[in-house]
Amino acid sequence: MKRLSYTLIHSFAASVLAIKRVTESRGKKTAGLDGQRWNTPKKKIEAIAAVNKWRDYRPFPLKRVYIPKKNGKKRPLGIPALVERAKQALYLPALAPVAETTADCNSYGFRPNRQCADAIEPGFILLARKSSAPNILEGDIKGFFDNMAFEWMRKQIPINLVVMEKWLNSGYVDEGIYFPTHAGVPQGGIISPAIANMVLDGLEEVVKGDKHFQRTYQIN
Repeated sequence: MKRLSYTLIHSFAASVLAIKRVTESRGKKTAGLDGQRWNTPKKKIEAIAAVNKWRDYRPFPLKRVYIPKKNGKKRPLGIPALVERAKQALYLPALAPVAETTADCNSYGFRPNRQCADAIEPGFILLARKSSAPNILEGDIKGFFDNMAFEWMRKQIPINLVVMEKWLNSGYVDEGIYFPTHAGVPQGGIISPAIANMVLDGLEEVVKGDKHFQRTYQIN
């Protein structure tokens, strides 16, 4: 498995696809702390050559921006530099199949070929029975992306630990001031949703097995 992942990550085709993904995403015009934007054919070609260079690799800190929320508050968002996004896009195809094998059955967010609408059918089936739960519980994990434990991720996420360690400890810059990071993954990171889902693996079984939730069905 490790050999297959190494071959995939270091292949030319994977580098091309990583650059393609980064430069065609919604955030392609949003630069990281280095200010780089790969918006010309020449820059994209140069990026293909640069994205798989790992010797002496040191990621740029995240650029902290704030996104307005519906309740009037602001949600902090960490924006990696394009080169970090591309490097994460290299690792994602190797990590995603592993994440899919461990994912909860009724997990729909941030998963390939799944979306919120896919949760409607199982939700209807569960709630249409005579013995169905009379209530629906909606929960929210406060600051989930920002508070995932580094130690757990180091032990459980099957990717290159040296590289992941550098991503986790890159820190962020807010209004010109550098802050170290001690937990969490950036919400603007390409690989972050896959890691987040792996952190949540098993939650469904815990909820179903809790006597206080025996008649409550979790669709997340």
